[in-house]
Amino acid sequence: MPKRKITIALAGNANVGKSVIFNHLTGLHQHIGNWPGKTVERAEGTLHFRGHTIDIVDLPGIYSLSTYSLEEMISRKYIVVERPDLVINVVDASVLERNLFFTLQLIELRTPMVIALNQIDVAKKKGIKIDVEKLEKLLGVPVVPTVAIKGIGIFQLLEKAIEIIEKGQETKRIEVRYEEEVEERIAKLAKMIEGIQFWYPPRYAAIKLLEGDEEIERIIHRINPQITYTAKKLANELENIYGHSCATIITSERYGIAGCIAREVQKLVPPIKPTKEERFHTLTTHKILGYPIMVFLLLLVFHSIFTFGNYASELLRNFFYNWEFLFTDFFGIGVIGKLVWGGIIEGIISGITIAIPYIVPFYFILYFLEDSGYLSRIAFLMDNAMHKIGLHGKAFIPLLLGYGCNVPACLGCRIMETERERLLAAFVTTLVPCAARTVIILGLVGQFMGIQWALMLYVFNLVVIFILGRLAFKMLPGEPTALIMEMSDYRLPHLKTVVKQTWSRLVEFIKIAFPLIIVGSFVIKLTEVLGLLEPIATSFSFITVMWLGLPAATGIALIFGILRKELTLIMLAVLLGTTNFAQVLTPIQMIVFTLVIMFYIPCIATIAALVKEFGWKKALLMTVFEIAFAIILGGVALRVLTLIV
Repeated sequence: MPKRKITIALAGNANVGKSVIFNHLTGLHQHIGNWPGKTVERAEGTLHFRGHTIDIVDLPGIYSLSTYSLEEMISRKYIVVERPDLVINVVDASVLERNLFFTLQLIELRTPMVIALNQIDVAKKKGIKIDVEKLEKLLGVPVVPTVAIKGIGIFQLLEKAIEIIEKGQETKRIEVRYEEEVEERIAKLAKMIEGIQFWYPPRYAAIKLLEGDEEIERIIHRINPQITYTAKKLANELENIYGHSCATIITSERYGIAGCIAREVQKLVPPIKPTKEERFHTLTTHKILGYPIMVFLLLLVFHSIFTFGNYASELLRNFFYNWEFLFTDFFGIGVIGKLVWGGIIEGIISGITIAIPYIVPFYFILYFLEDSGYLSRIAFLMDNAMHKIGLHGKAFIPLLLGYGCNVPACLGCRIMETERERLLAAFVTTLVPCAARTVIILGLVGQFMGIQWALMLYVFNLVVIFILGRLAFKMLPGEPTALIMEMSDYRLPHLKTVVKQTWSRLVEFIKIAFPLIIVGSFVIKLTEVLGLLEPIATSFSFITVMWLGLPAATGIALIFGILRKELTLIMLAVLLGTTNFAQVLTPIQMIVFTLVIMFYIPCIATIAALVKEFGWKKALLMTVFEIAFAIILGGVALRVLTLIV
């Protein structure tokens, strides 16, 4: 079916976790106000899922659909008159019987429905085991177990809701049947109501008339007074038979039915000890302990990647450069030889030796963590932090990818639900120091000023990402979305799947990045051969010398860094005539140069990825902004550091 805007209402008793589910679904985009003309709070939000825009309405926590309270009246009127596409009935699994009393009333209302069997973990701790399939069968309504506070089952709940809405067919739910005397009178009234135009199902209205529901009595009395007179007469008959008010009789009947269903599906067992997987899940998503565990694992991941990457990069570089003499012998040392070796072959070598040694292990570990189930826990932990810049926890995944390479990181932003979120995620991702920029940070500032200065630059980078992300979030049109991500169980990763996913991403990177890296290398070498480097450096000296306080030659490295960021440090060494940068650059110049390199657009391959994902206009706007921002930041940093140091 074509994608459309749909509405889902959350209904249930108070304190069943309904608000937690609402917050999971709607995240940042929540509107809290009052119902029109009422003093009762109205909570509403929006999310995007499976191509749908979904409005979520959190109805007040109530225990019945009578009109004894304002909250009950509002909830019933909204479900019946506004007709949401589906109602999610949130039920507390640990006190099932009490909650089913309300569920039975929703079933009588004949509204499309899914039951969120929440707090299933609390039920287990109490020694209550619920047969979910049997509960579904007895009620005729889909049931999804959830632990809302931990984000478990929310994805599946939303999937089931969308499935029912898309099918557009009524589920084969039960018809709540009462004692014979009550049923006879319900049937008689329902038959009288069937012929009138009315919001409520005839059987539901008949039950409510017997209960003495004032609102339904008033509406039906205006249409056909005879029906209300008959209802009072039938109610009096029941009261004479049972010796109680008709409302009490029907309430007692409902509780009896709820009790029977609860006893059918519940099994009392000794309190179940959590499994190893459940304990590990609790530990890794803990609101305090989860974060140091995450930081430790991420540091271990990056240490492993860069240790392996540096070692593999050096081996590959030595291997390829050992064959340089063959090309020199064949093409000579003239213009053609320089263009072939320095322009084409060195471009290929740079791609192989600088990017791939970091990208392959990064993707392998990333998909290993994803297949194990831990990656979704990282997204869950980072959800609140990412909300500050208008994104949700899933955006942390491409952000992580950015530390390996910004090209696949930009492509990885496809996991975000809307164009707005994809664009915002790509913007902050391009500000993350990739492996190539890490080489510059560590090779310049880290080596000549100390690792503490390099770490300070990384911290500063995160602060700037947060600030710019926050500003972009405020400026970009559109609405933010919430984290809706499947929280899969922990499991041993399937190695073949991980290798296939890694290979797929590597091939995608090679197709996009390698042609541009080779073209960039060729342009750099051609410019050098034509003797244009010095004129270009001079023409940009007003920026490099006057604003940034750097040697004029650094302009070449900055300009061609747009083509290939990983060669910036090599070019700088060639242009300055030494690899001992401490002899030609002051500490402040090292920091300024590194800051500019860190924040302006990573490389032409990243620009190509942005064009592929968002079109050339948005890619150009992002590129121009980041270059301008990096230059302005570098000049400001120069003046601030000059005053401080």
